[in-house]
Amino acid sequence: MAKLLVLHGPNLNLLGGREPEHYGADTLDAINARLRALAERAGHDFAALQSNAEHELVAAVQQAGRDGVAFIVLNPAAFTHTSVALRDAMLAIGVPFIEVHLSNVHDREAFRRQSFFSDVAEGVITGLGARGYEYALTEAIRRVDGTQADRTD
Repeated sequence: MAKLLVLHGPNLNLLGGREPEHYGADTLDAINARLRALAERAGHDFAALQSNAEHELVAAVQQAGRDGVAFIVLNPAAFTHTSVALRDAMLAIGVPFIEVHLSNVHDREAFRRQSFFSDVAEGVITGLGARGYEYALTEAIRRVDGTQADRTD
């Protein structure tokens, strides 16, 4: 049984009402409930945290390293483009992660195309709405279970 962690960055607590044309209609609670069910069906522990505060996310990442979290799904939201501190925390703990974005960041403002995380993530999922989280967690489960497909790069 592996520990899986999903971290949601700033303003994602507003999902369900915030700019549904970009972020969809699902609430964060609904997304987390589906993710929890997916992890538990696979026999893994699941935790999720949303914070609007950079220092809380950094602290959660550091704690994940101490707690033996096996894999992280990270939507840094606006911190994607600004947070060297969160990037450094992810690198410091050495836990693999997948970066997720609900909207297609490449079809929006130019500043959203710059990520402090993509180059150190195991993968990046963008533009698939709430399903992107489910795809990321499914892949995380495959990797911790040792059933991932061979990489071709």
